[in-house]
Amino acid sequence: MIRIILVDDHDVVRTGLKTFLETRGDIKVIGEARTGTEAISLALETQPDVTVMDITMPELDGMQATRQLKALCPDCRILALTVHEDKQYFFEMLKAGASGYISKQAAADELVNAIHSVSSGNVYLQPTLARWLLEDYRRLVSTLPHIAEGPAEPHQDQTGLDTLSKRELQVLELVAEGYTSPQIGEKLGISTKTVSRHRERVMDKLNLHSATALVKFAIRTGIIDLD
Repeated sequence: MIRIILVDDHDVVRTGLKTFLETRGDIKVIGEARTGTEAISLALETQPDVTVMDITMPELDGMQATRQLKALCPDCRILALTVHEDKQYFFEMLKAGASGYISKQAAADELVNAIHSVSSGNVYLQPTLARWLLEDYRRLVSTLPHIAEGPAEPHQDQTGLDTLSKRELQVLELVAEGYTSPQIGEKLGISTKTVSRHRERVMDKLNLHSATALVKFAIRTGIIDLD
């Protein structure tokens, strides 16, 4: 059972999220907070597996709350759930210490996947937003080419591709390019759940634990290029 707290200044949003998430059977909402200040106290008191954090809130916003909570509890795992699909908010929340970032416009199943990923100690970035990491990485590589030539992490060299099926390679390429699971499913003619299974297998086979590592692997092995 994944224990979470919901932080959002809108009662209707929290109620809707709680109702939906608790129908899943493996997620339990153990607390709710309306402000960043309340979130810090509640997280320290209840020690949830994941704190689902809004950004725009009164008194103390989500970025400030995340920064302060991580300072007090470095092992706390925070997932940003926000209306902001904005580069500045995206990078600031990651800099503050969030382990994941997903917009409120995302599909419900994607939120569940994000909670599961963050609770497991991994990083989750909504694919449509993860493209900003790719763009940032491309910019860095264009100014500092040696970055792309750094040593490969364990199990992330070219031979790792040999373990992937043709379909898994297709999914890897599309995920690295920032497509969502529904978009990938539509392109490949398969269901969203099947896409998710392929993605999980790719991450497991290649020992990749974040969207950043996936993008680096895809660039380094030539699955996607910087042109």
